[in-house]
Amino acid sequence: MTTAHTASGTRTTCGASGSSEVVVSGVGLAVPGITFPDELLGAVREGGFDPHTDLTGREMRHKDRASRLALRAAEPALRDAGLHDGKAFTGDGDTTAVVVSSNFGILDSVCAFADVIARDTVTGLSPLGLPQTSSNVIAGSVAMRHGLRGPSITLCNGPTSGLDAVYWARGLIAAGRAETAVVIGVEPSGDAVTKLLGEPVFDGAAAIVLEARDRGARPRAVVGAEAYARGADPSAAVAAALGGRSPGAVGLWLPGEDACGTPGGGPAFDLTARLGRCSGALGVLQCAAAVAHFDRHADEDAAVLASAGGPADDAAAALLLTAP
Repeated sequence: MTTAHTASGTRTTCGASGSSEVVVSGVGLAVPGITFPDELLGAVREGGFDPHTDLTGREMRHKDRASRLALRAAEPALRDAGLHDGKAFTGDGDTTAVVVSSNFGILDSVCAFADVIARDTVTGLSPLGLPQTSSNVIAGSVAMRHGLRGPSITLCNGPTSGLDAVYWARGLIAAGRAETAVVIGVEPSGDAVTKLLGEPVFDGAAAIVLEARDRGARPRAVVGAEAYARGADPSAAVAAALGGRSPGAVGLWLPGEDACGTPGGGPAFDLTARLGRCSGALGVLQCAAAVAHFDRHADEDAAVLASAGGPADDAAAALLLTAP
Protein backbone atom coordinates (compact mmCIF):
# COMPACT_ATOMS: atom_id res chain seq x y z
CA MET A 1 0.00 0.00 0.00
CA THR A 2 1.12 3.55 -0.66
CA THR A 3 0.26 6.82 1.02
CA ALA A 4 0.28 10.18 -0.73
CA HIS A 5 0.40 13.42 1.24
CA THR A 6 -1.31 16.31 -0.53
CA ALA A 7 -1.97 19.92 0.37
CA SER A 8 -5.55 19.08 1.27
CA GLY A 9 -5.03 15.90 3.25
CA THR A 10 -3.76 12.34 3.11
CA ARG A 11 -4.96 9.85 0.53
CA THR A 12 -4.05 6.18 0.79
CA THR A 13 -4.04 3.83 -2.19
CA CYS A 14 -3.61 0.09 -2.44
CA GLY A 15 -0.42 -0.86 -4.23
CA ALA A 16 0.09 -1.86 -7.85
CA SER A 17 -3.15 -3.80 -8.02
CA GLY A 18 -5.13 -0.82 -6.69
CA SER A 19 -6.25 0.02 -10.24
CA SER A 20 -8.73 -2.87 -10.17
CA GLU A 21 -12.19 -1.40 -9.85
CA VAL A 22 -13.93 -2.55 -6.69
CA VAL A 23 -17.70 -2.33 -6.56
CA VAL A 24 -20.49 -2.75 -4.05
CA SER A 25 -22.55 -5.68 -5.32
CA GLY A 26 -24.96 -6.30 -2.44
CA VAL A 27 -26.58 -4.60 0.55
CA GLY A 28 -28.29 -6.03 3.63
CA LEU A 29 -29.81 -4.32 6.65
CA ALA A 30 -30.89 -5.22 10.16
CA VAL A 31 -32.26 -1.81 11.11
CA PRO A 32 -35.46 -1.55 13.20
CA GLY A 33 -38.45 -0.77 11.02
CA ILE A 34 -36.46 -0.94 7.77
CA THR A 35 -36.15 -3.63 5.10
CA PHE A 36 -34.67 -2.00 1.97
CA PRO A 37 -31.83 0.51 1.54
CA ASP A 38 -34.04 3.23 0.04
CA GLU A 39 -35.83 3.44 3.37
CA LEU A 40 -32.63 4.86 4.84
CA LEU A 41 -33.23 7.91 2.63
CA GLY A 42 -36.84 8.36 3.61
CA ALA A 43 -38.92 5.83 1.69
CA VAL A 44 -41.67 4.53 3.98
CA ARG A 45 -43.04 0.99 4.06
CA GLU A 46 -44.85 -0.98 6.70
CA GLY A 47 -43.14 -3.74 8.60
CA GLY A 48 -39.38 -3.99 8.43
CA PHE A 49 -36.83 -5.57 10.72
CA ASP A 50 -38.05 -6.19 14.28
CA PRO A 51 -35.26 -7.03 16.75
CA HIS A 52 -37.75 -8.50 19.20
CA THR A 53 -38.76 -11.27 16.79
CA ASP A 54 -36.02 -11.38 14.15
CA LEU A 55 -33.07 -12.11 16.45
CA THR A 56 -34.39 -15.50 17.48
CA GLY A 57 -33.92 -18.97 16.02
CA ARG A 58 -31.63 -21.91 16.37
CA GLU A 59 -28.69 -20.22 14.64
CA MET A 60 -28.88 -17.35 17.14
CA ARG A 61 -28.34 -19.46 20.25
CA HIS A 62 -25.35 -18.62 22.48
CA LYS A 63 -24.51 -15.51 20.45
CA ASP A 64 -24.15 -11.95 21.64
CA ARG A 65 -26.52 -9.30 20.35
CA ALA A 66 -24.01 -7.69 17.99
CA SER A 67 -23.28 -11.04 16.32
CA ARG A 68 -26.98 -11.74 15.90
CA LEU A 69 -27.55 -8.34 14.31
CA ALA A 70 -24.55 -8.86 12.01
CA LEU A 71 -25.82 -12.27 10.91
CA ARG A 72 -29.23 -10.81 10.09
CA ALA A 73 -27.61 -8.13 7.89
CA ALA A 74 -25.00 -10.34 6.22
CA GLU A 75 -27.29 -12.94 4.67
CA PRO A 76 -29.52 -10.51 2.73
CA ALA A 77 -26.37 -8.72 1.52
CA LEU A 78 -25.00 -12.00 0.16
CA ARG A 79 -28.36 -12.80 -1.44
CA ASP A 80 -28.45 -9.33 -3.01
CA ALA A 81 -25.00 -9.96 -4.47
CA GLY A 82 -26.07 -13.33 -5.89
CA LEU A 83 -23.81 -15.22 -3.51
CA HIS A 84 -26.49 -16.95 -1.43
CA ASP A 85 -29.36 -19.08 -2.74
CA GLY A 86 -31.55 -18.74 0.34
CA LYS A 87 -30.11 -21.90 1.87
CA ALA A 88 -26.35 -21.54 1.73
CA PHE A 89 -23.46 -19.37 0.55
CA THR A 90 -22.69 -20.11 -3.10
CA GLY A 91 -19.45 -18.17 -3.56
CA ASP A 92 -15.84 -19.17 -2.94
CA GLY A 93 -15.41 -19.30 0.84
CA ASP A 94 -11.62 -19.48 0.59
CA THR A 95 -11.42 -16.06 -1.08
CA THR A 96 -14.14 -14.24 0.85
CA ALA A 97 -13.15 -11.94 3.72
CA VAL A 98 -15.22 -10.55 6.60
CA VAL A 99 -14.48 -7.04 7.85
CA VAL A 100 -16.54 -5.76 10.79
CA SER A 101 -16.74 -2.29 12.31
CA SER A 102 -18.09 -2.01 15.86
CA ASN A 103 -17.02 0.25 18.70
CA PHE A 104 -19.34 -1.16 21.39
CA GLY A 105 -20.06 -4.65 20.06
CA ILE A 106 -18.82 -6.67 23.03
CA LEU A 107 -19.13 -4.06 25.78
CA ASP A 108 -22.25 -5.57 27.35
CA SER A 109 -20.66 -9.05 27.35
CA VAL A 110 -17.41 -7.86 28.90
CA CYS A 111 -19.24 -5.90 31.61
CA ALA A 112 -21.50 -8.85 32.39
CA PHE A 113 -18.51 -11.17 32.77
CA ALA A 114 -16.70 -8.62 34.93
CA ASP A 115 -19.75 -8.51 37.21
CA VAL A 116 -19.76 -12.31 37.48
CA ILE A 117 -16.06 -12.39 38.36
CA ALA A 118 -16.54 -9.68 41.00
CA ARG A 119 -19.42 -11.61 42.52
CA ASP A 120 -18.44 -15.28 42.08
CA THR A 121 -14.78 -15.22 40.93
CA VAL A 122 -13.82 -16.93 37.68
CA THR A 123 -15.50 -20.14 38.82
CA GLY A 124 -18.85 -18.53 38.06
CA LEU A 125 -18.09 -17.98 34.37
CA SER A 126 -19.84 -20.03 31.70
CA PRO A 127 -17.55 -21.39 28.97
CA LEU A 128 -20.40 -20.98 26.46
CA GLY A 129 -20.26 -17.22 26.90
CA LEU A 130 -16.50 -16.70 26.85
CA PRO A 131 -16.26 -16.32 23.04
CA GLN A 132 -18.57 -13.31 23.36
CA THR A 133 -15.77 -11.39 25.08
CA SER A 134 -13.49 -11.65 22.03
CA SER A 135 -13.31 -8.46 19.97
CA ASN A 136 -13.46 -10.53 16.77
CA VAL A 137 -16.45 -12.66 17.77
CA ILE A 138 -18.79 -10.81 15.37
CA ALA A 139 -16.64 -11.40 12.30
CA GLY A 140 -16.02 -14.98 13.44
CA SER A 141 -19.74 -15.66 13.80
CA VAL A 142 -20.46 -14.46 10.26
CA ALA A 143 -17.48 -16.33 8.82
CA MET A 144 -18.44 -19.62 10.49
CA ARG A 145 -22.12 -19.29 9.58
CA HIS A 146 -21.37 -18.97 5.85
CA GLY A 147 -18.07 -20.85 5.57
CA LEU A 148 -16.00 -17.77 4.75
CA ARG A 149 -12.33 -18.63 5.19
CA GLY A 150 -10.65 -15.45 3.96
CA PRO A 151 -9.24 -12.77 6.29
CA SER A 152 -11.44 -11.97 9.29
CA ILE A 153 -10.98 -8.52 10.82
CA THR A 154 -12.76 -6.29 13.32
CA LEU A 155 -12.10 -2.56 13.54
CA CYS A 156 -12.94 -0.54 16.67
CA ASN A 157 -11.80 2.86 15.50
CA GLY A 158 -14.21 5.51 16.73
CA PRO A 159 -16.50 7.53 14.46
CA THR A 160 -14.48 6.79 11.30
CA SER A 161 -14.52 3.04 11.90
CA GLY A 162 -17.20 2.16 9.34
CA LEU A 163 -15.52 4.05 6.50
CA ASP A 164 -12.17 2.63 7.59
CA ALA A 165 -13.63 -0.89 7.34
CA VAL A 166 -14.76 -0.28 3.76
CA TYR A 167 -11.28 0.96 2.90
CA TRP A 168 -9.61 -2.05 4.55
CA ALA A 169 -11.92 -4.42 2.69
CA ARG A 170 -11.10 -2.70 -0.59
CA GLY A 171 -7.41 -3.03 0.23
CA LEU A 172 -7.74 -6.78 0.83
CA ILE A 173 -9.27 -7.19 -2.63
CA ALA A 174 -6.78 -4.87 -4.36
CA ALA A 175 -3.86 -6.67 -2.72
CA GLY A 176 -5.14 -10.09 -3.80
CA ARG A 177 -5.82 -11.27 -0.24
CA ALA A 178 -9.50 -11.76 -1.10
CA GLU A 179 -11.76 -11.64 -4.13
CA THR A 180 -14.89 -10.76 -2.16
CA ALA A 181 -15.42 -9.03 1.18
CA VAL A 182 -18.46 -8.80 3.43
CA VAL A 183 -18.27 -5.50 5.31
CA ILE A 184 -20.52 -5.11 8.34
CA GLY A 185 -21.12 -2.11 10.56
CA VAL A 186 -22.95 -3.06 13.75
CA GLU A 187 -23.71 -1.50 17.12
CA PRO A 188 -25.91 -3.07 19.80
CA SER A 189 -27.77 -0.87 22.26
CA GLY A 190 -27.44 -2.58 25.63
CA ASP A 191 -27.45 -1.39 29.21
CA ALA A 192 -23.67 -0.92 29.37
CA VAL A 193 -23.57 1.06 26.11
CA THR A 194 -26.44 3.31 27.19
CA LYS A 195 -24.82 3.91 30.57
CA LEU A 196 -21.46 4.72 28.98
CA LEU A 197 -22.86 7.20 26.45
CA GLY A 198 -25.69 8.56 28.59
CA GLU A 199 -28.34 7.97 25.94
CA PRO A 200 -29.85 5.18 23.83
CA VAL A 201 -27.99 4.66 20.56
CA PHE A 202 -28.53 2.97 17.21
CA ASP A 203 -29.30 -0.71 17.62
CA GLY A 204 -28.75 -2.49 14.33
CA ALA A 205 -26.43 -3.47 11.51
CA ALA A 206 -25.71 -2.83 7.85
CA ALA A 207 -23.72 -5.04 5.49
CA ILE A 208 -22.32 -4.51 2.01
CA VAL A 209 -20.53 -6.93 -0.30
CA LEU A 210 -17.44 -5.69 -2.15
CA GLU A 211 -16.09 -7.46 -5.22
CA ALA A 212 -13.67 -6.78 -8.04
CA ARG A 213 -15.71 -5.62 -11.02
CA ASP A 214 -13.83 -7.88 -13.43
CA ARG A 215 -15.29 -10.90 -11.64
CA GLY A 216 -18.62 -10.16 -13.26
CA ALA A 217 -20.27 -8.70 -10.18
CA ARG A 218 -23.39 -6.58 -10.68
CA PRO A 219 -22.14 -3.12 -9.70
CA ARG A 220 -24.29 -0.97 -7.41
CA ALA A 221 -21.62 1.60 -6.54
CA VAL A 222 -17.90 1.98 -7.24
CA VAL A 223 -15.21 2.39 -4.57
CA GLY A 224 -12.21 3.78 -6.42
CA ALA A 225 -8.54 3.28 -5.58
CA GLU A 226 -8.20 6.90 -4.42
CA ALA A 227 -11.71 7.37 -3.05
CA TYR A 228 -10.80 7.34 0.65
CA ALA A 229 -9.00 9.92 2.74
CA ARG A 230 -8.25 10.25 6.43
CA GLY A 231 -6.73 13.03 8.49
CA ALA A 232 -7.03 15.23 11.53
CA ASP A 233 -9.05 17.93 9.76
CA PRO A 234 -12.53 17.01 8.43
CA SER A 235 -12.45 19.57 5.61
CA ALA A 236 -9.03 18.35 4.49
CA ALA A 237 -10.22 14.73 4.47
CA VAL A 238 -13.23 15.71 2.35
CA ALA A 239 -11.08 17.69 -0.08
CA ALA A 240 -8.64 14.80 -0.44
CA ALA A 241 -11.43 12.29 -1.07
CA LEU A 242 -12.88 14.57 -3.75
CA GLY A 243 -9.52 14.33 -5.50
CA GLY A 244 -9.83 17.60 -7.38
CA ARG A 245 -13.50 17.16 -8.28
CA SER A 246 -15.76 20.14 -7.92
CA PRO A 247 -18.19 19.97 -4.97
CA GLY A 248 -20.88 20.25 -7.64
CA ALA A 249 -19.96 16.74 -8.76
CA VAL A 250 -21.39 15.42 -5.48
CA GLY A 251 -25.05 14.51 -5.87
CA LEU A 252 -25.49 13.58 -2.22
CA TRP A 253 -23.44 14.27 0.89
CA LEU A 254 -23.84 11.94 3.86
CA PRO A 255 -22.26 13.74 6.83
CA GLY A 256 -21.01 12.31 10.07
CA GLU A 257 -22.61 12.84 13.43
CA ASP A 258 -21.20 16.36 13.78
CA ALA A 259 -21.68 17.36 10.10
CA CYS A 260 -18.14 18.72 9.72
CA GLY A 261 -16.25 19.22 6.48
CA THR A 262 -19.20 19.92 4.18
CA PRO A 263 -18.04 20.31 0.58
CA GLY A 264 -20.75 22.86 -0.16
CA GLY A 265 -22.76 21.78 -3.28
CA GLY A 266 -25.17 18.86 -3.45
CA PRO A 267 -27.90 18.05 -0.94
CA ALA A 268 -27.00 16.61 2.46
CA PHE A 269 -28.79 13.82 4.26
CA ASP A 270 -27.95 13.12 7.89
CA LEU A 271 -28.64 9.46 8.68
CA THR A 272 -28.04 10.03 12.38
CA ALA A 273 -30.96 12.45 12.58
CA ARG A 274 -33.21 9.49 11.88
CA LEU A 275 -31.28 6.55 13.33
CA GLY A 276 -29.52 8.14 16.29
CA ARG A 277 -25.85 7.87 17.14
CA CYS A 278 -24.53 5.13 14.83
CA SER A 279 -20.85 5.07 15.85
CA GLY A 280 -19.02 2.21 14.13
CA ALA A 281 -22.03 1.29 12.00
CA LEU A 282 -22.29 4.74 10.39
CA GLY A 283 -19.85 4.34 7.50
CA VAL A 284 -21.42 1.09 6.29
CA LEU A 285 -24.91 2.57 6.64
CA GLN A 286 -23.71 5.50 4.52
CA CYS A 287 -22.53 3.10 1.80
CA ALA A 288 -25.90 1.33 1.88
CA ALA A 289 -27.62 4.71 1.50
CA ALA A 290 -25.28 5.55 -1.40
CA VAL A 291 -26.38 2.37 -3.20
CA ALA A 292 -30.01 3.39 -2.66
CA HIS A 293 -29.25 6.81 -4.12
CA PHE A 294 -27.64 5.32 -7.23
CA ASP A 295 -30.50 2.87 -7.65
CA ARG A 296 -32.90 5.81 -7.48
CA HIS A 297 -30.89 8.01 -9.88
CA ALA A 298 -29.58 5.47 -12.37
CA ASP A 299 -29.41 8.05 -15.16
CA GLU A 300 -27.12 10.41 -13.25
CA ASP A 301 -23.37 10.17 -12.72
CA ALA A 302 -23.03 12.42 -9.66
CA ALA A 303 -21.03 10.93 -6.80
CA VAL A 304 -22.00 10.32 -3.18
CA LEU A 305 -19.67 11.59 -0.48
CA ALA A 306 -19.68 10.02 2.99
CA SER A 307 -17.77 11.61 5.86
CA ALA A 308 -17.28 10.90 9.55
CA GLY A 309 -15.39 12.36 12.48
CA GLY A 310 -14.92 15.94 13.58
CA PRO A 311 -12.50 18.30 15.32
CA ALA A 312 -13.26 16.76 18.71
CA ASP A 313 -12.30 13.27 17.47
CA ASP A 314 -8.84 11.83 16.91
CA ALA A 315 -9.39 11.73 13.13
CA ALA A 316 -11.86 12.32 10.32
CA ALA A 317 -12.43 10.26 7.20
CA ALA A 318 -14.22 10.67 3.88
CA LEU A 319 -15.16 8.20 1.15
CA LEU A 320 -16.34 9.05 -2.35
CA LEU A 321 -18.58 6.49 -4.03
CA THR A 322 -19.32 6.88 -7.72
CA ALA A 323 -22.12 5.63 -9.92
CA PRO A 324 -21.70 2.16 -11.44
